[in-house]
Amino acid sequence: MRRGAFTIGTSQERSPGLVRPLPLTHPHRLIPYASRLTCALLVVGLTACSSPKPILYPNVHFQTVGQDGAAKDIEECKALAESAGATSGKGKVAEAGKSTAVGAGLGAAGGAVGGAVVGSAGSGAAIGAVSGGTLGLLRSLFKSSEPSTTFKAFVNHCLKERGYEPVGWE
Repeated sequence: MRRGAFTIGTSQERSPGLVRPLPLTHPHRLIPYASRLTCALLVVGLTACSSPKPILYPNVHFQTVGQDGAAKDIEECKALAESAGATSGKGKVAEAGKSTAVGAGLGAAGGAVGGAVVGSAGSGAAIGAVSGGTLGLLRSLFKSSEPSTTFKAFVNHCLKERGYEPVGWE
């Protein structure tokens, strides 16, 4: 039997280091690309994290205390809101579950389509579901959650009492 980089003989004839490469259409050749994509999306997701804070109109009081004084007052008002029982986040666990399920569903659909192209829709769907679910979970864990309406109202009221004019949250 002919020996070469792309053929193998019987197990007795095979050299220890000689392995037949997977065909280009084999679903397992796509795994390294999925890993790279997952890492890239994770980096983008982590760099986009920041917690929402009130935006203050630059009135006379704001100009008197300056940016540092305003930042200190915002943190004090946030601490007061939390000590009064207003929560700064809305149901993180429920949000994580929803995001994971949506990611798994979308990943399975996309994986099935990609798998059908290479002849293995079931494997593609399974790989897509796992990848999508993982990305959905990680996104929900590292994404900054929007503060509750009560928390925002409490902080805004506190800032108004101190002479600021909150115009919104970002």
